[in-house]
Amino acid sequence: MKTALITGANRSIGFELAKQLAGQGIFVYLGARSLAKGNAAVQELNETGLKNLKAIEIDVTDPDSIYSASKTIETEQGKLDILINNAGILGESPQGAATTAVEEIRNVFDTNFFGVIGVTQAFLELLKKSDSPRISNITSGLGSLTLHSDPEWKYYQVKTAAYGPSKSALNAYTIVLAHELANHNFKVNAIDPGYTATDFNNHSGPGTVENAASFILKHTLTDNNGPNGKFFSNDIEDSTGISPW
Repeated sequence: MKTALITGANRSIGFELAKQLAGQGIFVYLGARSLAKGNAAVQELNETGLKNLKAIEIDVTDPDSIYSASKTIETEQGKLDILINNAGILGESPQGAATTAVEEIRNVFDTNFFGVIGVTQAFLELLKKSDSPRISNITSGLGSLTLHSDPEWKYYQVKTAAYGPSKSALNAYTIVLAHELANHNFKVNAIDPGYTATDFNNHSGPGTVENAASFILKHTLTDNNGPNGKFFSNDIEDSTGISPW
């Protein structure tokens, strides 16, 4: 049985990812900052008949929490096949470039960028023990510098001084990581689930969590000939789903 870890998985897209992965027979560590909330989410999924899940406490901004989670999975599984870096925060709004406090920008980067790096590095040795390791970094179309420079883009007016740049940085890190791990059978990609109705945006997005999770898993559960170092977006309206950086 393959094993997956999803950060920020006690609600919204993360929760749906856990549901769909478990439904495909993969053992899922449902990551949550609060173990109580993680256990409640697992209990809810258990009641639907899914038993191959376990809550794990992991705060991506806390190195001790990350280390503890990695040691738990090492002891219980000995390896990790799939890492989905899903945890993220929007930060306060509005986010003007001239007015957003540096501390607020740093806070958003702490979760969305540095948190991903910390988790990835902590679990890298366990992933290397997998026959087909996968790392999916959940990003946003708002991280695309190319699209943000195009006045015709439908979200051109949605500019954020913290959230968008944190995802641009994440995209850049994904490119470097994918290149570095390419010879170790890894597939590392940045995946944007699209503008989805979640607690994150007060349910204002047109997409569903079911469709968002399905899109993420389409580009995560790939074979060894699958793409590496790409940026996929559910808001790109063509058959490739590939977004410009």
